[in-house]
Amino acid sequence: MMTLDNEKEYIRHFSDIDKSHVPVVGGKGANLGEMFAKFTIPEGFCVTIHAYEEFLKEAGIKNHIHERLAGLDVEQTEDLQKMSDDIQKLIQETPIPKHIMEEIKKNHERIVGFVAVRSSATAEDLPQASFAGQQSTILNVTTPDAVVEAVRECWSSLFTARAIYYRVKNNFRHEDVSISVVVQQMIDAATAGVAFTVNPINQDYNQMVIEGAFGLGETVVSGSVTPDTHIVQKKPLEILETHGGTQKFALFQDKNGGNKKVEYTDEEGSKRKLTDEQVLEIAKTIIDIEGHYDKPQDIEWAFDKDGKLHILQSRPITTLR
Repeated sequence: MMTLDNEKEYIRHFSDIDKSHVPVVGGKGANLGEMFAKFTIPEGFCVTIHAYEEFLKEAGIKNHIHERLAGLDVEQTEDLQKMSDDIQKLIQETPIPKHIMEEIKKNHERIVGFVAVRSSATAEDLPQASFAGQQSTILNVTTPDAVVEAVRECWSSLFTARAIYYRVKNNFRHEDVSISVVVQQMIDAATAGVAFTVNPINQDYNQMVIEGAFGLGETVVSGSVTPDTHIVQKKPLEILETHGGTQKFALFQDKNGGNKKVEYTDEEGSKRKLTDEQVLEIAKTIIDIEGHYDKPQDIEWAFDKDGKLHILQSRPITTLR
């Protein structure tokens, strides 16, 4: 394994990560490593913050970026967007050191099938702040070269206008937030969605909410489709309510890479996405995950086309009273 020194790996596999590694692999990466030995997590690795920091160092652009940000008034929307565009373009056009690219490619080749490439900022998934969704996720990536470019896109997304604004308003110094990137085996999902181990609407700690849709869960996370919603009681374990959603379209894995969009009629999109047995399987699993962390969790899940449940990520719920 290539290193910056004896301690600073560019790559760290899920099996070598736990929740203490947030400073190295960010919140998302640390949670995946923490759960990897205990739950059904698709295999993968993290491109650590050391790779990102070395990229900035070799290119000589870190001080330039932070000096420009220091004088920015984030309330000036046009200035904020232009600054974001300029910094992201700089990162996307700056060559990645060859030895870092080789490490990413070598480790990607060990994963079977397509991968998801997800940003994992070091200030992400903290109990006191919600950075979720601010940085890039690229799904169904195929070739080693495409993975490297997806990693670069994730790095540049640390400087979206939304991310810059959020850090300033929540008193996080830009130079104190770094970014890792998760490269994870992509599940060819039949159904997917999100689950909350506490009902976020009524704040009932004995209720869970499970939302599901056909295809990739990205449509549920982004709010672009209306999922089926299931309210499940923890004790005794019981489905209390099921509300069907009419899904207009779904995204599935394209055999050539990327996502394939499938549109539905109202009749097709109104069909139930999960059986009661699947809802209860998710419920039992997320109760175990909540128990592991000893705090309410917001979880992404997927059933593959063989009917196997996979947990894709878990983060603390930050909106409860």
